[in-house]
Amino acid sequence: MGTLHLLLASLLLVCCSLPIFSPIPAADAILDDLRLPSDVRFPKAQAEKLIRQLNLLPRDALPHASEGRLAGDSGERIVERRFVFPGLAGVGDGGAGGVSAEDLGHHAGYYKLAHSHDARMFYFFFESRSNKEDPVVIWLTGGPGCSSELAVFYENGPFSISNNMSLLWNNYGWDKISNLIYVDQPTGTGFSFSSDRRDTRHNEKGISNDLYDFLQAFFIEHPEYVKNDFYITGESYAGHYIPAFASRIHQANKDKEGIHINLKGFAIGNGLTNPAI
Repeated sequence: MGTLHLLLASLLLVCCSLPIFSPIPAADAILDDLRLPSDVRFPKAQAEKLIRQLNLLPRDALPHASEGRLAGDSGERIVERRFVFPGLAGVGDGGAGGVSAEDLGHHAGYYKLAHSHDARMFYFFFESRSNKEDPVVIWLTGGPGCSSELAVFYENGPFSISNNMSLLWNNYGWDKISNLIYVDQPTGTGFSFSSDRRDTRHNEKGISNDLYDFLQAFFIEHPEYVKNDFYITGESYAGHYIPAFASRIHQANKDKEGIHINLKGFAIGNGLTNPAI
């Protein structure tokens, strides 16, 4: 149970973080104010250790960097680590735990954004439980600055959290009929980061350019999904991001820029388009 508490609290740590460049102090502040059940005690040192073991935080607090590179940065385009879901019920091992993300067709990691100074964007990718030819769907949570991991466990992701804090399959998860991507955006949200403050985005154009670069990196890594139908979805403040993102893809396709993305449509739930409305 202790490991599950760490996993769930690490989720809470990133669910609604505003854009930051020094995630470790910010994590301490959030952990001090966690609203966990009264019988749950969450040690901050163990939380940080867990997150680092999953390779979800850089080795050093940002923005400390040397010659534009993060300390310990290998320079590779993507970083992935074996992610184990402890106590996941109903999977091969009888719910005993030890099932990895890769075993389930799940992926997590970073892509370095090609046209940024030093930005890395964090994502989860869940292959369809039905057919790899199902549409590729990207989900964007709003905020601005709210991590899309919120939706992974509490909305349309493959898992839900039971009352005893174990992970269960979500019978209504969108991964049952789509190949589902969740991304922390804009840069500085959740686990997405940069060592250079110039990568902070202040408008939809900058955010849509970053998301386009993310997709280009994703389809280079996963070319088997390039021809699949593609949809952009999200909620709340993503009502600002999504139209700009769709326009960016449409224009790039017209200009024959990069890998052609088979955009078929977008959907916005409870979208914020103007605060006066």
